[in-house]
Amino acid sequence: MKKFILAVGLLSIAGTAFAAGKPCEELKSEIAAKIDAKGSKHYSLEIVDKGAAAGGKVVGTCDAGKKVIIYKRG
Repeated sequence: MKKFILAVGLLSIAGTAFAAGKPCEELKSEIAAKIDAKGSKHYSLEIVDKGAAAGGKVVGTCDAGKKVIIYKRG
């Protein structure tokens, strides 16, 4: 029984850490590095609140799902 309770406790901690997600600036930098590696130029990445009209493609979610990263060609 003690092992079961310990397992449930560890899984709940892991779930909380997973739900937190990455900080927005860190994720934005990682996405920019991948785009740059493919040779793309003249683009912008913007961090906006989830659901806000930004007029681009959503390429990432951060801040525990509260914000999204938008890719725009330009």
